[in-house]
Parts: sequence; structure tokens; C-alpha cells
Amino acid sequence: MNIKIYDNDNDLIKALAQAVCDAAIEAISARGQFNFVLSGGSSPRKLYKLLASDPFKKQIDWEKTYFFFGDERFVPQGDSQRNSLMAKKALFDPLKIPKSHIFKVDTTGSPEQAAKKYAESIAAHFQKPPVEFDFLLLGIGDNAHTASLFPHTDVLDATEATIKSVFVKEVNMYRITMTAPLINQAKHIAFLVFGKDKSEAVFQILEDKKGSASQFPARLINSDDNKVVWYLDTEAASRL
Repeated sequence: MNIKIYDNDNDLIKALAQAVCDAAIEAISARGQFNFVLSGGSSPRKLYKLLASDPFKKQIDWEKTYFFFGDERFVPQGDSQRNSLMAKKALFDPLKIPKSHIFKVDTTGSPEQAAKKYAESIAAHFQKPPVEFDFLLLGIGDNAHTASLFPHTDVLDATEATIKSVFVKEVNMYRITMTAPLINQAKHIAFLVFGKDKSEAVFQILEDKKGSASQFPARLINSDDNKVVWYLDTEAASRL
């Protein structure tokens, strides 16, 4: 496992922001665009704000950057729970990112329709398979879920690299999520985890040999040191 541990969340966020910038520079140089998958939750907000500030915002050609979401809550467009709304306030608005560069989940139909339309919009952007995002950001919950891959849900059995809808009983809500095979195709994957409340989940995913991926879904994500990096603060890493 490629694990980087920092004394505090500020140092962690700065290191991760630089990793995003480096990946963007590499991708734009090699392929002419940077395809960046964002994570929801509270942890990434600091990262997004930092990327939108000096000196980081000057390192990336935002006109050649496209944004996607690893998962989304199945709620109306303007709902405060949407991952895309948090990203809009912290990142898109400050950088004046055009709407055409932001791939949001359309929740006007059914959950199944939302997943299908999102998969189709991603496929149209990449034009030909496989879909390989340049940088994919993930977090974990204290139950070891990542994206909307929650314990004991059917989506964990998905073998296709696509988008699925899933009803999550513990939050009583439909979610739209990238499947583990789609996440694993990304060129760079980063887990952003800080805080003592995540230390048990980090231990269960990275070191504990008990249980299964059905119990600890983040284990489904590739562990290749060359593409997956865990960014932890000392509190999140305290059980390792």
C-alpha cells in the first residue's frame, strides 16, 4: 500500500492539492485534457477551496479540465445534500468553471434512469472505451464505504465498469455511484481521510484480515502502489 501520513489535515490537503496539480499537468500534456472525479462529504471541501486559491489554481489549465462525481445522492438539483452543490460553492464558482465542463447527475427521472444517463454522458465524453479518469478522489465512511459502495449492497457485486443506482437502507436513500470496476480504471486514485473517527475503518480496510469486501467495501478498490495513494493524518492512521 502507498500510504502517506501527515501531522495535520492542513499539511495533508496541501500535499494532495499538489498531487492533483501534477496529475493535471501530466494529463493535459499527454492527452490535451484533465478528467477529474470529485468526492462528496465534508473532507474534500478544504481541498477544493485550496485548489481554487493561489498558488494552486495557477498550475492547472482549467479550460482543459472536466469534472465528474464518483457518486451523488438522488435528491433534486438544488438540494443542499448534493455533492455537486458543495463543489459548486467551493471550486466551480471561484474558478468560473463553465457548465459544459461539469458532468452532474440528472435526478429528474428515476434512479435507474439517472444512472443510465450519467453513464451515457461519460461514455460520450471519452468517445471510446475504456473510460480512464486521470485523477479520482475518494473518501471513506466510518463503516468503510467509499463513493456510494455501502456494506452489503448489491452494487458491490457489479463486474461492469459503469454507473449504478443503489438504495442504501442505512441512510434511507437512493444513491448513484460509480462501480468499483469503473473506479479502478482511473490512472490515479487518492483516498483523502483524516480524523480519529476514521481510524477503525482505515485499519479494517488496510490491515485487518478479517471480514470481506461486502463488510468493508473500500477493499474493492485497487491497491496498486503505482496508482492508488492513501493520504492520512496521524489520527486516521493511529491504528496502523
